[in-house]
Amino acid sequence: MMAVKTELVKIKDTLSRRRHKRNTEVQKKKSVMKEEICRHSQTESDIQSASLKAIQGIKLKEQKLLDELKEMTDKHIGQLKADIKSGEMSVQMYQQQAELIDQALQSECDMDVYEMYQGCEAGDVEAYGDADVKERGKITKVTFRQDTDKLSKSLDDLQLGEIDIMYEGVLDLKATPVLHDTIGVRVAGDSNRPSPCDVTVMVVNDTDTVVVTDWTNKSVKSFYTRNNQTRHSKLSLGGKPWNLTKLTHNRVAVTVLNIKQIVTVEVNRDLVLLSTITTSKQYLGITPLTPSTLAASSQSPPCVDILDMTGNVLRSISLLHNGNNILQIPVNLCITRTGNILVSDGGTKRVVCLTPEGDVVFNYSPTGDITLKSPRGITSTSTGDILLTDYYLDIVIHLTESGQFVRSILTQQDGINYSRGVCVDGHGHVYVCLSRKGVIKVFTCKH
Repeated sequence: MMAVKTELVKIKDTLSRRRHKRNTEVQKKKSVMKEEICRHSQTESDIQSASLKAIQGIKLKEQKLLDELKEMTDKHIGQLKADIKSGEMSVQMYQQQAELIDQALQSECDMDVYEMYQGCEAGDVEAYGDADVKERGKITKVTFRQDTDKLSKSLDDLQLGEIDIMYEGVLDLKATPVLHDTIGVRVAGDSNRPSPCDVTVMVVNDTDTVVVTDWTNKSVKSFYTRNNQTRHSKLSLGGKPWNLTKLTHNRVAVTVLNIKQIVTVEVNRDLVLLSTITTSKQYLGITPLTPSTLAASSQSPPCVDILDMTGNVLRSISLLHNGNNILQIPVNLCITRTGNILVSDGGTKRVVCLTPEGDVVFNYSPTGDITLKSPRGITSTSTGDILLTDYYLDIVIHLTESGQFVRSILTQQDGINYSRGVCVDGHGHVYVCLSRKGVIKVFTCKH
């Protein structure tokens, strides 16, 4: 019976962990839902604003046509009024002339008849008729000509905007990656050649924003495009930043070496330092577990710690295998879609997947031609696939969710050289930090 009770306690503990994990997922979904409701309201307003601008533009064109119509119609009517008045005067003169001729014909005086005849011969009657001659440049009629096909095409071509659906981490990893862009990390005020260590992409105010840590210039930088112009922001730190991770849609956490700090930064038009967390250890990698906890990796001692947002260590994970540490230099971390922690370890040259409780899910330590030399940047997509950079192999490796090697999707032939951080965005792009070149290469790898 004691064994049964012990087993039930284990089952209860497992259920408790699952409940906690699922509750964390639910809270994250609630947070995302709240953001989506706010985003919907803002997007709805943006669509209405775009529509109003288009309507105002059409109204201006309508008023311009109406003003032109009135101007031409008033001119035409004015000309017609002048012609009518002139015509009526001519009619009156003709009538008067005819009456004079009648009087002459009825006169018994031959002289009166002869004088009237001479007057008509001199052209007085024809002169009255000259008023009927049409003047050049007179308006004959005012009409509205409309090309309905052209108007219909213009309306079809009218772009108020597009509904852009973001699918985080959706990649066609079987496709051949194509270089899409190269982002230079050097900005005004840099005193050293930039060395990008880690990168992430965020959608802030409907703008794709690339956030990167620059090791040599002790700063976090962001790059984005607004009004067809490339812009940037730079936040200087007291030490050298290494790993960064997204906390919310516009906040990141960054590990800062040499001074045992984790800083949180708000990503807007300008980068804003929100908080500085002083830690008891020097942390390298960092990734969020829940809205209130982080996982961070340390080299001394080699471990992965679970921290609260004030830097307190809630739990420390150290792994031994046959008496040896599996973790020696855990340089980068990321979270999987199932809530596990991926660790790239530069000391043991492996990738380890851990549960938040410290259990090993898989341990990727290849041999032969694909033996890792210096694994660095690591990220997981929404489909569970894993991308890993190797600093000295100059490659980006694709692993399955269970840690099986698939292929090297990027190599030296693609310009990969001394690669560190890696991430994916919702447009099917892969971003790779090339530390010695001071650039971020962006590759298209989508459906």
